[in-house]
Amino acid sequence: MSDYLINTPEDYNKIYQKSTNDVEEFWGTLAKDNFKWQKPWNSVLEWDFSKPEVKWFRGSKLNITENCIDRHLENNGDKTAIIFEPNDINDKSEHISYGDLYKRVNRMANVLKDIGVKKGDRVCIYLPMIPELAVSVLACARIGAVHSVVFAGFSSSALSTRINDCQCEVIITSDGSFRGNKILNLKEIVDEALKDCPQVCSVLVAERTKSKIELKHGRDKLLNDLLKNSNDSCPIEVMDSEDPLFILYTSGSTGKPKGMVHSTAGYMIGAGYTFKNIFQYQNKDIYWCTADIGWITGHSYIVYGPLLNGATTIMFEGVPSYPDYGRFWKIVEKHKVNQFYTAPTAIRALAKESIDYVNSHDLSSLKVLGTVGEPINEEAWKWYNKEIGKNKCPIVDTWWQTETGSIMISSIPNVIDSKPTYATLPFIGIQPSLMDENGNEIKENNVDGRLCIKFPWPSMARTIWGDHKRYKETYFSAFKNKYFTGDGAYRDDKGFYRITGRVDDVIIVSGHNLGTAPIEDVINEHELVAESAIVGVPHDIKGNSLFGYITLKEELDLGAHNDIKKDINQLISKQIGPIAKIDNIEFVPGLPKTRSGKIMRRILRKIAHDDINNLGDVSTLLNPEIVKKIIDIIIK
Repeated sequence: MSDYLINTPEDYNKIYQKSTNDVEEFWGTLAKDNFKWQKPWNSVLEWDFSKPEVKWFRGSKLNITENCIDRHLENNGDKTAIIFEPNDINDKSEHISYGDLYKRVNRMANVLKDIGVKKGDRVCIYLPMIPELAVSVLACARIGAVHSVVFAGFSSSALSTRINDCQCEVIITSDGSFRGNKILNLKEIVDEALKDCPQVCSVLVAERTKSKIELKHGRDKLLNDLLKNSNDSCPIEVMDSEDPLFILYTSGSTGKPKGMVHSTAGYMIGAGYTFKNIFQYQNKDIYWCTADIGWITGHSYIVYGPLLNGATTIMFEGVPSYPDYGRFWKIVEKHKVNQFYTAPTAIRALAKESIDYVNSHDLSSLKVLGTVGEPINEEAWKWYNKEIGKNKCPIVDTWWQTETGSIMISSIPNVIDSKPTYATLPFIGIQPSLMDENGNEIKENNVDGRLCIKFPWPSMARTIWGDHKRYKETYFSAFKNKYFTGDGAYRDDKGFYRITGRVDDVIIVSGHNLGTAPIEDVINEHELVAESAIVGVPHDIKGNSLFGYITLKEELDLGAHNDIKKDINQLISKQIGPIAKIDNIEFVPGLPKTRSGKIMRRILRKIAHDDINNLGDVSTLLNPEIVKKIIDIIIK
């Protein structure tokens, strides 16, 4: 298996050294021995960060769906590939075998070919978390079309922006989606978006909610009707290693989303290799990532990573609070989930509810817990460890990005020990470095710095669609010959990394670099605090001062507010130092968040700066209405 499995600390040390000392030999052997290729490569790696240009396995030919599906059929065709858990708790789960998935993907692929989709065409997918979403992604990959999934909670304007940016001509959507006790009419949102997308010639509509929809003659087609008449055999399109596999948009600080382009071979290696090891997946395990496939987490760790390893992966259509706050734990018990991967936002939300929601379910099947999306605070980590893992499950606190394609820094269960709030050590082949503000690498430990990666890795995004200049400026201009993550990090005496938040969220106060994450951790320890966010505002003497937005677990009067402010600054002074005390604390009913649960600090920063006329697009937020409520409180 050529170092594919990491089982002990000795394995990790040996394999990591091999992956950094002889890069091409390591990745070449691993790729050759563990994946199926139509043609081998001429060179393992060619790169130049000054351009920036990176090519892995150049000259090789493959198709990722052959690796995700076809190669499992002979021995595991009857094994469950995907468990679909519907929104409604009374609806039956659906078990889709690898054999069935093969037929479904082929039918969808043939439907796409029949309407004229060919290799290199971009297909926009705007679907809820139903099997058709995973099937559509894989069908695109099978015929060489570039899929661009847009989270089915985004507004029509956000959707049209993305469709136009990558010039999609085909959209796959559904009549609607179930989300808790709500029904959203997705087709209406698509229709509104397409008013600004004249190039779109085909809209395929899956049936989910049976909502009343309008079909535009000549453009819109019911997907179920097309699938009925579609052949369940479809040959793979042979792809070049560097052919685009998908475009996935991530928010830009300027408001314009960035279409990150991921290639075929490198992404496959990264997603497959990290999944197997970081979750320590074994053959009969049931794995569940609660994310949406509209995000990179869903791409890599619901679809591609698990299927590349012949795993059983769960797709959950619903939300953690419906029909009650025990839904996650009911699913864990029902399917005897072994690996559970979710966001700190979800953990904190569930931790606020009665522990009875947890204790009424059998969670003994769990072997590994994971977190993703943002740094997890210590209080949430400890609750997760004690109440969900029963102090028996390693927690992998994974750091990575849409741009990186796969997990970059993480512990490995029973190999690299967990440490609360720390991502810990770089994964195999990943070479991180900490840089100071002057562009010098910081070699020692027990230091803060700007987190960079100084050597290519297979799954890194190759460019921003249609804007390579922006790609270079965003990621490769800050530090010479290094990929700049945009994050700050602390490295402890063991070499463990703790992500301190976006560098935008590293605030220099009186010459001291203060990461917002550790301060927020302290605040969140207060028994009355639900959540917090810290931003910097200009200060005549200090350069910057700290401005805190805090949400409470319950409404309290003004007198209590003053007491809490005092308590918070005392806690900060004690645990971090007086320099980190907050000058201005405001209590707000909620915080603006992206659909993936990240707090949109850019908006909070602008409100604190009284720059409310330049907030950018807020329509893609999970809770856009909260922005006005905060403005009304802050701008007096």
